[in-house]
Amino acid sequence: MGVVVTLEGERGQQRSALDQLAALVAADLGRVNETILRLMTSEVPLIPELAGHLIASGGKRLRPMLLLAAARLCGYRGERHIKLAACVEFIHTATLLHDDVVDASEMRRGQSTANMVWGNSASVLVGDFLFTRSFQLMVEDGSLAVLAILSNASRVIAEGEVMQLMTTADTSTSEDAYLKVIASKTAALFSAACRVGAVVAERPRVEEDALEAYGRNLGIAFQLVDDALDYAARQASLGKTIGDDFREGKMTLPVVLAFRRGTDEERAFWRRALEQGEQDDGALAHAMALLGKYNAIRDTVERARHYGAVARDALAIFPDSEMKQILSDTVEFVIERGY
Repeated sequence: MGVVVTLEGERGQQRSALDQLAALVAADLGRVNETILRLMTSEVPLIPELAGHLIASGGKRLRPMLLLAAARLCGYRGERHIKLAACVEFIHTATLLHDDVVDASEMRRGQSTANMVWGNSASVLVGDFLFTRSFQLMVEDGSLAVLAILSNASRVIAEGEVMQLMTTADTSTSEDAYLKVIASKTAALFSAACRVGAVVAERPRVEEDALEAYGRNLGIAFQLVDDALDYAARQASLGKTIGDDFREGKMTLPVVLAFRRGTDEERAFWRRALEQGEQDDGALAHAMALLGKYNAIRDTVERARHYGAVARDALAIFPDSEMKQILSDTVEFVIERGY
């Protein structure tokens, strides 16, 4: 068995694109991190202990950075974006805690998941705590427009997770159904974060829409690549073992494509492995061989490149600037990253 595709291409360059984004918003991001740490405090010791386990575990903070960058792109010079970026990170972290329980995940970012350390009940309840913190921050901001954007995103994310649950182990899942899932569970928060950056800067609706489109298409590209990497990246790079989605019966695009393109015998394998859970020691190797045979990983990444191009085009209405260029380069980081 070999890796289907490494996606390593210009890896150092693409990492530096995210580093540049982080550098441009470094001062604001530092204040966001301070806000996160302050608001994780509770008289219940388990809450900051468990939440801190995930929040401090090396996440890229991509979503709050996008909000900060969008605000900067729109010329914002106020303070509201700090707490709202923290709000976005709380929403994201809460969904991760809940997702790991639903998926019975054991590893995230190279360490044991909170549900493995503290149990499912504690993980769900601390996730709920972080959701309540996020809504406190929305109320403190006082903008009904921001509240509408972020509360709607929270609803859509939850719907996306339920949709994914419904498609799990269902080999009849179509590409359109899969795209609807990832547009909800992943892209919704990307697009909301970017739109909020324009809203706090009080920019015209056309700029709000452009940044929402940038975030939405970037988020879809991000999840497409994530799903490709589940079958293509080394554990050290990915922070989890190869094939987690396969073992959990998830119908991600690589599997959808390989199933559609396969023979009757190959489809029967996918049904046994995913619908009936019959996975022996060689099942993952056989699955990866089929993904390679039908170029499923390559084509998934090509889909991501399409959405990445749409994201970059959405930035066209903004004047040229260093921030605009870095946001464009961030698209390449998302698509070409090796982890």
